[in-house]
This record gives sequence, C-alpha cells and structure tokens, in this order.
Amino acid sequence: MESKVLHEITPLSEHEFMYVADRRKHEFDYPIHCHEVMELNFVAGGAGARRIVGDSSEVIGDLDLVLITSSNLEHVWEQHECKSTDIHEITIQFFIPFEDELLPFHKNPYKPIYKMMQRAKRGLAFPMEASLTVYHMLTELSVDHDSFYAVQRFFDILYELSKFDDARELSSSSFAKVDVGSESRRVLKVKGYIDSHYKDEIRLDTLADLVGMTPTAFSRFFHQRTGKALSEYIVDVRLGYAARRLVDTTDSVSEICYSCGFNTLSNFNRLFRKRKGCNPTEFREKYQKTKIIV
Repeated sequence: MESKVLHEITPLSEHEFMYVADRRKHEFDYPIHCHEVMELNFVAGGAGARRIVGDSSEVIGDLDLVLITSSNLEHVWEQHECKSTDIHEITIQFFIPFEDELLPFHKNPYKPIYKMMQRAKRGLAFPMEASLTVYHMLTELSVDHDSFYAVQRFFDILYELSKFDDARELSSSSFAKVDVGSESRRVLKVKGYIDSHYKDEIRLDTLADLVGMTPTAFSRFFHQRTGKALSEYIVDVRLGYAARRLVDTTDSVSEICYSCGFNTLSNFNRLFRKRKGCNPTEFREKYQKTKIIV
C-alpha cells in the first residue's frame, strides 16, 4: 500500500501555547506526517512498532519518548510487529520561539533546555530512565485544566529531560536540513567543509590541513570529539543527502548514488541497507511525496 506524507494542520491556534492528546488505542494507524510545530511524543505498550523520524527507522521497545523540534521533519509510529491492543500514547504539540534573542532561552536557567531543543531538530530519542522519570508528569499534564500551571509543568518536563545526556539524535542532519554544530571550532569547520563537498572526493590530508593538524592526530581528534571515525561520518552525511533526494525528487537511484559522492551503485545499496535497514527503492516507497492537508 502506498505511503503518503501528510502535512498535518495542528489544532493549536495562534494564541495557544500547546496541545495535549492523551489516548488509549489498539493500533498505530496514523500515516507518516509532518507539521510546523514542535512535538513530544510518548508511547507505552508499543513494543514491536516501528518509529520513523527523518531517515531513521527503529523498532521500539515497551516505552518510547521522542522530541522533535524541526519544522516539517517527517515522522510516524507504524504498527509493524506490535501485538499489543493496549497502547498508551501522549502527544504534546507546542511552539516555543527559542531562536528569539529577545527571550531568555539562551541564558541560565533555560540553557540546558535550549541545547536539548537544538539537538532535537533531528529528533531526539530518550532512554527508558527518562520515560520513567517524566511519565507521571505527562499523565498529570494531560488532565490539567489550568493553562498557566500546565505550561509551568511542561517546562518542568523539558528541564528533567534536558538532564539526560545519553538521549540519541535520530535523523541525519543532511536529511533533516539542519545546521551541524559542535563546541569545537575545528570540528565545526570540518563538518562545514564536508557538508559543502560531500559530492566530491574528500581526502583526509585536506581536512587535516584545514585545521592545522597531521592526518593521524586529526583522525584521533575527530573520533574523540564526535564518537565516529571520519570515514563513517562522511558516509552518514552522504546517505542523509541521498535519502533526502529519494524523498524530494524523482531522480533514479543511480543518479542519486553518483551525485552524492558514491563511486559504485552496489556499494551505495549495501551501505544504505546497512544504515537504514532497507534498500533505497524501499525507502522511497515509504515516502511517497503526496502532501495532503488535514
């Protein structure tokens, strides 16, 4: 059956801060979608369901908690192998103008939340401990009819979640169309170069010269700062751009392969399946770019 990307119209009006939906359901039946507002989504009892956020696809456990702050990043929770008939889902859609320099979100005590929101532009999956920490706060929020106190409690939830440094970014930055960032100027410079030259051959000595280091020292430095080998990071960037083009264009798989810096189609298909869990054609079928306003 053909999948479609719905462009969802949020229930939020321009004068409202957030919308909370607390529901029990028997299955995941809402199609892949995107929307302008931010979203925190909690799922209990959904083990075996498949969560897609951008170009990330994972089968979830019994508890799942994801924050998405990027406008129009496609996402869905699919039935897949979920056998449960008692699924508890709490969805909070909201908008916070974190980029507004006139507001205090760049400063203490909001800075941890601000950093988390920046990471969540790619989708941020929290560990089980985080879900257990905020579960009762989420359920209380869904029945709170005092809007002022509900907003305060929601910031409490965001703050608690910001303490979990082991939350995982999901989509690649190149697919989600968000800027790469780093506390290290040298890593940021290298990532910027890779982002601009992913279509070309990228040599280790070129990147090392860019930051004034020897190739050996730079390789070690990059891995320490990013947790990835340089070659692995470059592949991830190229695959992110390739996945984005599979979604947004009708270009052939081979055209996309070579235009994103891969030398052979077989290598591209192998790496794509290894990273995304499916081949490029199957990935495209999940993202038929028919937009419907609902």
